[in-house]
Amino acid sequence: MTLPKFILGDNTAYPNAIFVIHTEFPRFIINLENDEVEWFEDFDAEDEKELEHETENAIKDATAFYDAEIAKYDE
Repeated sequence: MTLPKFILGDNTAYPNAIFVIHTEFPRFIINLENDEVEWFEDFDAEDEKELEHETENAIKDATAFYDAEIAKYDE
């Protein structure tokens, strides 16, 4: 199965939360309500510096994905 790069998620236990799941490396879930990120990857000190810029871009992309999806509902 091929997964999309981003998936929207919600959960009734967190009624105000808006989750975006990033399915490619580095895999994570971001809660757009509070920008909290949960990683599915383990990083060591070497990885952290290398992935810092890539991660920042992935989080910006996740937010842009959400905005684009919500705009489709408004149309």
